[in-house]
Amino acid sequence: MISSSNGLQPLVDALRAFAQERDWEQFHTPKNLASALSVEAAELLEHFQWLTEAQSQSLSADKKAQVAAEAADVFLYLLQLCDKLDIDLMAAAQRKFVANGEKYPVDKSRGTSKKYSEL
Repeated sequence: MISSSNGLQPLVDALRAFAQERDWEQFHTPKNLASALSVEAAELLEHFQWLTEAQSQSLSADKKAQVAAEAADVFLYLLQLCDKLDIDLMAAAQRKFVANGEKYPVDKSRGTSKKYSEL
């Protein structure tokens, strides 16, 4: 479930219809969707493999379009996974944002990449 108040529900509904029209719901189990999400995330990462930090920040228009397509795949699979598991993704993200703020207080985490357990 994606909260209808967040504007994502029309996209989730379209994803459901897309899968139904193709009889793909049988394949869209949480395990399969999580696996597909992982594969797509790896494909996204592949575009940055071997680039320097500077190169990764100045992608060509063509490369940026390829990265955008992979990012969209990650996003769509994540939406489908949350829909199958009845997870309100926006609420989960808001809770995680608050939890991260507690784990990484500004006075201890500013300017450092240390994990919260090392602060």
